[in-house]
Amino acid sequence: MSFFRGGVAVVTGAGSGIGRALAQQLAAKGSALALADIDQEGLAGTADSLPKKKAEVTTHIVDVSDEAAVSAFAREVVERHDRVTLLINNAGVVLYGTSEEISLDDLRWVMGINFWGVVYGTKYFLPVLKQQKKAHIVNVSSVVGLIAPPGQCAYTTSKFAVRGFTECLRHELEGTAIGVSCVHPGAIRTAIARRSRVGAGTPPERKEQAIPRFENSAKTSAEAAAQTILRGVERREPRIIVGADARRLDAVQRKNPATYWKVLTHNARRAKS
Repeated sequence: MSFFRGGVAVVTGAGSGIGRALAQQLAAKGSALALADIDQEGLAGTADSLPKKKAEVTTHIVDVSDEAAVSAFAREVVERHDRVTLLINNAGVVLYGTSEEISLDDLRWVMGINFWGVVYGTKYFLPVLKQQKKAHIVNVSSVVGLIAPPGQCAYTTSKFAVRGFTECLRHELEGTAIGVSCVHPGAIRTAIARRSRVGAGTPPERKEQAIPRFENSAKTSAEAAAQTILRGVERREPRIIVGADARRLDAVQRKNPATYWKVLTHNARRAKS
């Protein structure tokens, strides 16, 4: 029997992209859903897109960077669904800018959503997850939780933090009924680049230049990414790499941990010549 059928899944960032695809596929697998996003319109669109199943679906407007809001969200979910078997901390944002260009407020904004949102979600849902015979936590990092490209300082910092927190959590929960996965997607065909921000001192054209580069490199659909993630959950994989680009970059980093960026830029120049 599928781990998902008859379970209750919590998905943050469910209003679009990978979050929406995860919600659709989980509903099709027979899971009840508690879907959260700060985007009310997007969240309603996700709910409307779900296959008509008997399992209950609830929607919740939540700012994951707000600890009190996440605490209240966890209480609401338990009140409505009675239990939680799968937590997917997926909400995230992108900000372009070097370490010199971004302000401390820029960094706080990104860390609040990308990192603290994961911490709050884990902290407030963990007690109910521990009550289940089998449960799972999925924290979405990024390929830039494996490599650190220049020009994305805040985003990269947040995703490395998610990776560290998740790996520590996995070690702490080893031997319990709760599995833990850290997800590292490459470029996924979503609107995340178009919805991104630039740092306080970052030239606005940096975003305009980044969008076509990202979209040209995004070969993996949100639906394929969701499939990979849920397959990894069923297999209890601790590390889920999403996309051929992410697998390639991971391999280069593993082989050249101190010099991978030189290798990558050298390979890129050769490819253009």
